[in-house]
Amino acid sequence: MMDNPEGDLARIKANVVSEQTLAPIALEQMHIDRYLILGKGEEMTGGRTKKAILADAVEAVIGALYLDSGFEEAVRLVERLIVPEIRKVQADKGNKDYKTMLQEYYQKKHELCPKYELVKVTGPEHDKTFYMKVLFGNVSYGPAKGKTKKAAQQAVAKEACSALGLDS
Repeated sequence: MMDNPEGDLARIKANVVSEQTLAPIALEQMHIDRYLILGKGEEMTGGRTKKAILADAVEAVIGALYLDSGFEEAVRLVERLIVPEIRKVQADKGNKDYKTMLQEYYQKKHELCPKYELVKVTGPEHDKTFYMKVLFGNVSYGPAKGKTKKAAQQAVAKEACSALGLDS
């Protein structure tokens, strides 16, 4: 696993240590949602199934296991839960990190970094939708929407990757 080039390791990390990967592990394998202690507002707005909360809880459990039982036990848990996700990414079956793909492309080809810009936010406080665009000098893509700023950034990066033929 560690024989991967540095760029691949960055892609693997970005995919595996993400809400998209960790939230399903929290729900389907660890059933963390049953054990969360949430405030009334978070409970009423669906906090038990929010990806950010679930992903943070997985990381917290791994950290707590490390502190309580040591490195070897934490490694065993990571091997059981996370290594299969690493294998998916290595086989290119995981979620693509379009932001990283786009950044690597532009840095290699144009020596530019993408700049993400919030265009607008809609919806009530507990259920916002974010609209982002991505800029490279005077070229822009988007806007695209998501339920978080990160999700909107991924969506607009995916649009840009599609337009540039990078997502095949």
